[in-house]
Amino acid sequence: MKVKNLGHVVLRVRDAEASARWYEQVLGLHVTYKIPGRMVFLSSRDDTSHELALMSLGPNAAGPSADRVGLYHIGWQLESLEDLTGLRARLEEQGVRVAGIGDHGISLGVYVFDPDGNELEFFYELPPEEWPSSGDLFTGHFPKPVEV
Repeated sequence: MKVKNLGHVVLRVRDAEASARWYEQVLGLHVTYKIPGRMVFLSSRDDTSHELALMSLGPNAAGPSADRVGLYHIGWQLESLEDLTGLRARLEEQGVRVAGIGDHGISLGVYVFDPDGNELEFFYELPPEEWPSSGDLFTGHFPKPVEV
């Protein structure tokens, strides 16, 4: 057996419909299917049933915690550095607080939190031919000075 790719992520949220509206408005995802009151399925592409599913837990559900085993963040890859810069501007225009920017050597990432406190990374990764040939791939500095 060989795994083809990561197909989707399911997040537990307080209100799947409200969270879906945020993912649509802020990230431009589109709803592909709903199970009213329970789940909403979204995608950034037209050729897949979903990349993200949101499952309602109710308004009193506890939020994510940094001291528990489980998901740290979801990474959404962008096509270009210009797309990443444009996304950051769009996030700020919509009042989404940028929690951080990460220079991972082979990629740059912008980190935010969704309304339920789930962490999201939006990143641009260099083409493999531009990766360092020695040392740690995930440390160091992006090869060009960049303002994200």
